[in-house]
Amino acid sequence: MPLKNGPSNPVLRSDEDVLPSGPLSGPSSIEWRRQRLLQIGSPTAEDEQSPLRPALEARAASYGTLPSVSRTNGGKQKSTFRNRHGLGTLPDIHIPRGGHRTNPPTPSITTPRSLRASTYFAAQRPISAYDQPNGKDVLQPEGAVKTNGIRVWYSSFTSIDWLHDSIKDSARKARLRRHKSRRGRLRRQLDRSLGWVVVTIIGFLTAIVAFMIVRGEQWLFDIKEGYCTTGAWKAKRFCCPVKDDTVFAPRTPAFVTLSVEDACPAWRTWGDFFAPVPSSGGDGVEQQAVEYAVYAAIATLLAVISAVLTINLTASTSFVTRKDSGVLSSTFASGNDDQKLTEPPVSGAAPRKVLYYAAGSGIPEIKTILSGFVIHGYLGGRTLFTKSVGLALSVASGLSLGKEGPFVHIASCIGNIVSRFFSKYENNEGKRRGILSAACAAGVAVAFGAPIGGVLFSLEEVSYFFPAKVMWRSFFCAMVAAVTLRFLDPFGSGKLVLFQVTYDKDWHAYELIPFLFLGVFGGVYGALFSKLNHRWSRDVRNATWLKRYPVVEVILVTLVTAMLSFMNPYTRMGGTELVYNLFAECRSGSTNTHSGLCVLDPPTQATPVIRSIFVALLVKGALTIVTFGIKVPAGIFIPTLGVGACAGRILGILIQWAQYRYPNSPAFAACEGDLNCVIPGLYAMVGAAATLSGVTRTTVSLAVIMFELTDTLTYAVPVMLSILVAKTIADSLEPKGIYDLVIQLSQLPYLDAKHEYLWGNLLINDVTDRDVDVIRVDRENTVKSLRDQLQYLVESGNSDSGFPILRPDDEGTRMVGYIGANELEHALSIVADDPDQVITFTAGSPHHGGPMASSISSLAEAGSNFIGTDPYDFSCYMDQAPLTVQDNSPIELVQQLFTKLGSRYVVVTDTDGHYEGVIDKKTWLAFLDELEHKTG
Repeated sequence: MPLKNGPSNPVLRSDEDVLPSGPLSGPSSIEWRRQRLLQIGSPTAEDEQSPLRPALEARAASYGTLPSVSRTNGGKQKSTFRNRHGLGTLPDIHIPRGGHRTNPPTPSITTPRSLRASTYFAAQRPISAYDQPNGKDVLQPEGAVKTNGIRVWYSSFTSIDWLHDSIKDSARKARLRRHKSRRGRLRRQLDRSLGWVVVTIIGFLTAIVAFMIVRGEQWLFDIKEGYCTTGAWKAKRFCCPVKDDTVFAPRTPAFVTLSVEDACPAWRTWGDFFAPVPSSGGDGVEQQAVEYAVYAAIATLLAVISAVLTINLTASTSFVTRKDSGVLSSTFASGNDDQKLTEPPVSGAAPRKVLYYAAGSGIPEIKTILSGFVIHGYLGGRTLFTKSVGLALSVASGLSLGKEGPFVHIASCIGNIVSRFFSKYENNEGKRRGILSAACAAGVAVAFGAPIGGVLFSLEEVSYFFPAKVMWRSFFCAMVAAVTLRFLDPFGSGKLVLFQVTYDKDWHAYELIPFLFLGVFGGVYGALFSKLNHRWSRDVRNATWLKRYPVVEVILVTLVTAMLSFMNPYTRMGGTELVYNLFAECRSGSTNTHSGLCVLDPPTQATPVIRSIFVALLVKGALTIVTFGIKVPAGIFIPTLGVGACAGRILGILIQWAQYRYPNSPAFAACEGDLNCVIPGLYAMVGAAATLSGVTRTTVSLAVIMFELTDTLTYAVPVMLSILVAKTIADSLEPKGIYDLVIQLSQLPYLDAKHEYLWGNLLINDVTDRDVDVIRVDRENTVKSLRDQLQYLVESGNSDSGFPILRPDDEGTRMVGYIGANELEHALSIVADDPDQVITFTAGSPHHGGPMASSISSLAEAGSNFIGTDPYDFSCYMDQAPLTVQDNSPIELVQQLFTKLGSRYVVVTDTDGHYEGVIDKKTWLAFLDELEHKTG
């Protein structure tokens, strides 16, 4: 049945080019869908007092495990799973409709005048249908393949359907295999090689972006102290080349009685520029005061610019696409409701939470996305730009943070942007996450110069689904990134990272005991840091006035950092430079003392060096606790490595001092009188690895990264021992690492497949939601009645779920299928002109030309319009074979269905196959959270 065109439907035109393109079309604009759905059953467009047209406010989309609004019907409270179990709700993300959008309105649909006139929207890339077929060949089903239904798109803050994407990709491959000609074989070969082309591009672009960030950060960091007279654009290491491949060291303080490196005549400090010391001499107090003032001013300016960019360009309120759903919500703001966006939430609603996509390291959010969660804009071009520029600024400001962790987020942004140009990944969220896993490996490769460690980090820490094919592509992507960065040479030293070091001496058996102590220190520090940072973020940053003034927090933290760091050379230097000098081995005959860290005469030199390193350890540790989490791009790797390296260097100097004092002791018999057999830099490396393992709980990947940093496996045993001890101690004191605590604090819906739960006597009936609204095929389902049901679902905060479709049976009801809220919204917006038209759902073929195969509807063969199809038959959107479990099944089976198969929902039936209820992913996450609190 064709759609009508008429006065009641001014949006549709008679011109064929502007007709809606049907079930397989891309998403239309949210304003258009809302107008279409609200006009269903309305006699006039001016009926603004209709209950379907309440005052528009900012919409709070559910961002947690359960919606924050109870399901109501006519004001009567309905018993829900959450109410029965007394579960709390999670804060909502404040997502207004308006402002910046990452995609344009559909070209074939008339949109409001303000949007049509926008040249910004007209220039954007159009969005294709998520299940858009590639080609017009009719694909016959292989065997007893049943339809999985059409997916129109995934909205923000919803989970993907791994099963659907896997089935769809299987159907795509089957279509390619049908062509036996030479051209068909060529197409199959190109399809197989496409993934390798994509990861090559990602690795190459990741290295280029990393090179620009490193070079920019070096110059901005050094500009706080002075400038190069031979070229104002040169960083200090390029202005003052130093032998032995080290950065020119800052001024050594008076209490370190060691020789100071030669001055660099080409580098002029700001103190010398503004207050030059007269030739007659002077104490230089005025010059030092000027240097500190300029240092603090520039550091604050850089941090503030980074924070302003992060807050203004990457707030979650500014990312709205046509893929957003839930337009029927009474709190859904249209493009003309900008004045409503700043109003407080309605009474009784959970407080709304605004995320800043470029802030932090991004690794917790990447873990959540790779587990199957959708956050539109988090991996987009605007976030990539802000993260890259803001990262260079924030690191250059001297804050206690690093740039290595955010490289994973930056690489993922590049991977997401590149994959958009290939429909194989653009229209398959499951396969796209394989590309993102490879991009994460490239991010670690450019951060640490460790391609193998990057692959293992992606496998161990961030990826959720990591098959062998993804592992090979991740390895190739990391290799391309590392090779490209090696040719670009960001440090001018031939090294991929600044703190890459080599040692020419072996370790001894007696050193295993101090290595063990370093592992204990790393575990204790990791657990303590995770607890303190979590409590600071929860009780201070998010519970006081700092939450309302994030820029003020950045200014205060920067000023405190500048005040505490300026006087100590080891806190004043950059994080990577500090780690390099702590790792470095002091070679005999070298003029490079690595900023005074080379102790040649322990009795006279050890005490002041240990004192200054210990002060740096305390300052770095304390500042990192309050810095990690502020609204600037910030990583945790380098500050943690710095703290652990300081502890290790102190212990190494103490052992070196003991060996110097008691050379003939049996404990040092392995040295055979060699007073240089103890390497303090090795202790620093072991301590850094242990501390980072205690904070992040990574093990194998971290060990391999350290091996690649030292270019040898000689120190495999010390590193592995310290890492294992640190993780064991940290897990016993605080079960969750810093990334898991950030996920918990942000209340991201992350389902940890590695966690084991104790179910006890719990049954599936204890978690089944039996109050889900359903669609009965034995009743008359009109366009208007389904619109009302959809609005009821959206108002209850369950726009991520859908409707079970049931048919009556002698003793109950049986499943016909399941339709998602997004699919129903899309279908109703197309047929909105006939509110009284009956909608049908059939269990067999939704079209009369034969059954559908997998996820591809035979509607596609008829073209993009409605020719030969019934637009009021919604069967093509229906999942006719949803995952089902019996109510007497073990509850562990449900956990495996969600973690191993990636299901969005599981239908529960009784032993006779009758419908009992539904368990969706967010309900399951809320159940696990409740279970964890009870057992914890």
